[in-house]
Amino acid sequence: MYFTEEEHNAFPVERSLMVDSQIAARGVRDERVLSVMRNTPRHLFLPRVQWLEAYKDCALPIACGQTISQPYMVAAMTEMLRIAPGAKILEIGTGSGYQAAVLAQLAGTVVTVERHPALAREARALLESLGCANVRVIADDGSSGFPEEAPYDGILVTAGAPAVPPALPGQLAEGGRLVVPVGNEKIQDIVTVVRQGDLYEQERGMACRFVPLIGKQGWREGHLFVR
Repeated sequence: MYFTEEEHNAFPVERSLMVDSQIAARGVRDERVLSVMRNTPRHLFLPRVQWLEAYKDCALPIACGQTISQPYMVAAMTEMLRIAPGAKILEIGTGSGYQAAVLAQLAGTVVTVERHPALAREARALLESLGCANVRVIADDGSSGFPEEAPYDGILVTAGAPAVPPALPGQLAEGGRLVVPVGNEKIQDIVTVVRQGDLYEQERGMACRFVPLIGKQGWREGHLFVR
C-alpha cells in the first residue's frame, strides 16, 4: 500500500479544524492526544471516494459492515485510557486501523484484534506502510481479549457489548484501565474499569453508539440487541 507525500499530507486545514472544533472544544485536554489527532491522516483509513468526508464530525462506513469511529469518540476514549509512554495497549476491533494508529503514537506496544480477516489484512498493510512498527494486528474473536500477551496497561473496545466482557478486567495490569461501550443496539454508555489489586472499580460515563461486539463474550452473530 503506497501513498505519495502529497496524499499523506493532504487536508491539513480540515484536520486542524477537526481537532479544535470537534475535540478540544468538547473537553479533551490531553495535549498528547490532541497532537496525535492533529497529525494522523484519517483520510488514508478510508476509501479514496470518502476522503472529502474524512474530517467530518461523524462515524463513517467501511467494509464488512463496520465503521471508522467519530473523531471525537476516538480522542475521548483514548484520553480515558491515560496512556503512559511505553505502555502496552490492547485494542478490540481494529476496523480500518485508525484508532490503532492513534494508540501507536502514544504507547510502546499495541495489540489489536479484528474478527474480519479482510479488515485485519488491510489494516495491517496500511499500518505497516505508515511506519506503525509497534502494532501487532491479529485476526480473531477479540471479545475474550488476547490473554497470550496480557497483562495490558490499557484495553480499548471499539464495539458495543451487552455487558463488560468478563475475561477483559483480568487481563489488565495493576492500575490498568479498560474502556468499553456497554448497552443495547440503540445506545451504549462508555464504561471504564480500573484494576486496583484484586478489585475492579467501575465507572459509567457518556452515551455513545457503536457497532455490536460479536463474539463469545459479546453478541451472537445475527442476534438482535435485547437487554
